[in-house]
Amino acid sequence: MLWTRWLVLLLCWGATGGEQQADEREGFPVESRADPRRQRSPPPVEPLDFGFVPSAVYDTHAYYEPGAVGILFHMVHAFLYVVQPNNFPKDLIVKVIQQNMGGIKIEEWRKPENVVLLLQWIYYEAGFLICGTIGILFVVLTPIIGMCFCVCRCCENCGGEMHQRQRKNFDCQRGFYTASLIATSIFIAVGVLIAYAANHNVSLQIKSTRRLINTNMRDMKTFANNTPAQIDYLTAQYTTAKNKVLSELDNIGPLLGGRIHSQLEKEVVPSLDTALRMAGAMRETKEALENISTSLEILQEGTGKLQASLSEERASLSNTLSDPACTNGAVSHTCNTIRSTLSQLGINADYSKLPDVRHALANVDTVLKTDLSNIVQKGYTSFNDTPKLVKEQTKNIVSALPRVKGMLDKIGMEIIGFSKMFPVEASLANFTIFLNDGQKNIESFYPQIDQMDFYRWIGCVAVLCMVVLVLAFNILGLLCGTCGYDKQATPTTRGCLSNTGGNLLMAGVGFSFIFAWILMGMVTALFVVGGNVEKLVCEPLANRQLYKIIDTPYLVHPAKKNFLPGMLFQNPNIDLTLGSMYRDCYENNGLYHALQLETMFNINSFLNRTVYNRDLAKVFDSVQVDLQDITLLEQAGRDNLINFANSGVGQIDYEAYLTEVNKGVTVMDLLSFSTDLEAQADQLPRGALENALKGHASSIRQIHREHVVPMEQAMSSLSQSIKLLQRTSSDLPVKVTNILSAIDAAEYLITHNASHVVKQETKGYIQNLVGYFKQYTNWVKNSLSTEVAQCKPISNIVDSMEIVACSFILDSVNTFWFGLGGCCIFLIPSIIFSVKLAKYYRRMDTEDVFEDSSYPWLVSL
Repeated sequence: MLWTRWLVLLLCWGATGGEQQADEREGFPVESRADPRRQRSPPPVEPLDFGFVPSAVYDTHAYYEPGAVGILFHMVHAFLYVVQPNNFPKDLIVKVIQQNMGGIKIEEWRKPENVVLLLQWIYYEAGFLICGTIGILFVVLTPIIGMCFCVCRCCENCGGEMHQRQRKNFDCQRGFYTASLIATSIFIAVGVLIAYAANHNVSLQIKSTRRLINTNMRDMKTFANNTPAQIDYLTAQYTTAKNKVLSELDNIGPLLGGRIHSQLEKEVVPSLDTALRMAGAMRETKEALENISTSLEILQEGTGKLQASLSEERASLSNTLSDPACTNGAVSHTCNTIRSTLSQLGINADYSKLPDVRHALANVDTVLKTDLSNIVQKGYTSFNDTPKLVKEQTKNIVSALPRVKGMLDKIGMEIIGFSKMFPVEASLANFTIFLNDGQKNIESFYPQIDQMDFYRWIGCVAVLCMVVLVLAFNILGLLCGTCGYDKQATPTTRGCLSNTGGNLLMAGVGFSFIFAWILMGMVTALFVVGGNVEKLVCEPLANRQLYKIIDTPYLVHPAKKNFLPGMLFQNPNIDLTLGSMYRDCYENNGLYHALQLETMFNINSFLNRTVYNRDLAKVFDSVQVDLQDITLLEQAGRDNLINFANSGVGQIDYEAYLTEVNKGVTVMDLLSFSTDLEAQADQLPRGALENALKGHASSIRQIHREHVVPMEQAMSSLSQSIKLLQRTSSDLPVKVTNILSAIDAAEYLITHNASHVVKQETKGYIQNLVGYFKQYTNWVKNSLSTEVAQCKPISNIVDSMEIVACSFILDSVNTFWFGLGGCCIFLIPSIIFSVKLAKYYRRMDTEDVFEDSSYPWLVSL
């Protein structure tokens, strides 16, 4: 077990996980227990790629498929289940072991509890006891009965009298006995074949045993040779975490500054965005004021011209309606109707009373002389330069990189030194030599094993030859008797061949009595031993019930909880069982996990002294960032916003503008008026009056085109500008105040509360750096649990031993006694039928004489 302990010491260095107190004692930064609602979850640490641990490929496939002989094995298992259908007596075995740890004493069995255990054991073994008793009775009674049978026949009793009584069913009886003996012989032959197949299977599986031994030895060598390389790979991958940390420290400005920037931009950027939008609103306000001023001039000038044109056209149309032709009765009504609508040819809106916006426009022009957008962009630039500012303020970290690299290199050397503290390579080299010597020693026994197997094979064949001898006498007796039998011959005149057949059958009977009890003695012994080993060892080993017995707490000693850790580590209180170890090895997990070495070796103190040492923590704690130099909005920008709020844009009477704009240019639409005028002119008789009225309608349309259309366009532009300016100026002082408050809050956050943000992000940055080391240690632990020193060879050895002992040997032995036992059982009817049938083939000394018979040879008498 020395090599196992060396492996334990070798693998212990990778234990990870630990307690917070140890981390704090060694200077590792631990998070304060702040209010969880105020804490921000740290960003995920970038996963590191440590590659793949060099894996070992094992050759052993601990699986056995018996093939055709497996049918015989299943038959034996079914027979044993009939003999012993009870479940595995785990509790009974545990009680027996625990109560007899000091040795078995006769007087102890007189105690009531031991008597109860004995009765329970007898109940469990009832099937084997009954069958064993039957076998013993067979062994004892067979030679006695054979001797009595021989003496009885010598006295011409028990069928020994050489006289055959004649019966009418003579041929029927002979046929029945012949068929029965043939069937019995066939069953005996089948039993011989089953036993021979089992005997031959043992010899065949000897070669498979050698293959299993060779592959298991090769796997153990692979295990021993590959483990140091795997451990070296684990220690070498510390460089991956180290290089990542150095890279992060070298780029501390962009990384840490970027983290701080992304955290502060949630408050800073929205405030600057509102200020930038207000700068755009200033330009839009200027354009709107300019449009209002221009449109107002156009409307005021156009109103005067339109007023003059409409007055002139109204006077001219009035003169036309004064024509004597309008006095005619039929025409006068139309003229009067037209005359009543002359008042609608007038101006509806009065733009001369609207307030002037030139003062507000002048104020906005003065405000726009200061480029607020440029000032806000400077704020953006100042804030976006946070990574540069951090880089400038963390030059001490960058300058300390050689010293940090030296610390990390020292940590790496300590890790490698720790893994080299134990003579692993020398121990594994000695273990490899031990395996080679062990394999040579085992191979040196191969000739002896072959010789012993040959002797075993010869012995089993000799045993089977006893049965074959009886079987041969039966077959020859049947052949000679059947072929030499003559219906015309009398019992006293039977031929030599027929008589020889009968003698051969009686010889088979004699050898049956000679060999049967010997064979049954062998069968009984093999049955009791092999059957119990199958039910108490092989079956519970296959379904892992046997491990539950071995792993029962306090089984070996009342003060020792577990057997396996007490044997390996002299600490029986470790929760390590043989079943759990086998299960982990069967799943090809690492020996570190299978032996639960983390319960024995705590590597946290070592990792705290190395990876998380005080010097490295001091370097991390020296990170200090000051953001006092960041200015989001200069004073000129603040004054510009205040001046814009006081520019007078909000004091403009927008309702007066909208009231006039919503009115029409004229009292009535001139196009409608001209259309109505033409329609009324068409009602007049053709003449000068009709033509004059249509001329007036054409003049009114021309006035609409020249004066009203431009004014309507100016009104539309004025309306849009007024509405835009109204929306912009709505609560303008409040909006500016909110913008300045937001910027003040952002600047206050940067100048006063940024230390908390910086500390939080710096802490998160350091946690990222530490996280890379944690990734390494967690990867080491996972690799040790699943990939390093994978102990599949150990479970393969257990499975191979189970295959060799139970499948190769025990199943074959059980099948051998099963076949041989069947032969012994069928020897009983063979004796009976042979004795009965021999009477029909042997030459008798006397015979019965009848007056009349259906047999011709009786008539001749």
